[in-house]
Amino acid sequence: MIEYAIPKPLPFLRLGLANLPILLAFPKFRLKDIVLLVAIKTLGQGLISGTLFSYVFLFSAVGSSAAALGMGIMYHLFVKNRKKVLIGFVGLSLAGAMANNGAQLLVARYIFFGAAARYIAPVLLCSGLITGLLLGFFAQKFVDTSRWYKSLEVLP
Repeated sequence: MIEYAIPKPLPFLRLGLANLPILLAFPKFRLKDIVLLVAIKTLGQGLISGTLFSYVFLFSAVGSSAAALGMGIMYHLFVKNRKKVLIGFVGLSLAGAMANNGAQLLVARYIFFGAAARYIAPVLLCSGLITGLLLGFFAQKFVDTSRWYKSLEVLP
């Protein structure tokens, strides 16, 4: 809801704040719990924004799924079961943002807008890069300073 209250320069640009819980879930939750979280997030956004039965919902569902998949792959390759963490929340967030935007561009290109989708690609990818960085820095700061987050048990 917070994200929808923030003015946007273009209707399709969002900050990606709703991906924060997914980003923070990787070190603490099981894979099946993260999948459930993505489903609840996607349905909740569709209900709150009133887009549940529109093409906007398809963009959101595809983007959220791709973001979680991108973050999950990076987490399992570079973070989980490693003595030394090669990437942090900034890297995971960037992977999620780029996967989200890439998937949404594919949907735009092959389902809705055709070749005209290439005109929006630079703006979407640049905004995703910036918001992915900001969200990653915020997540890292939150994890480093939050006693509550540190107190959460890691699910097996």
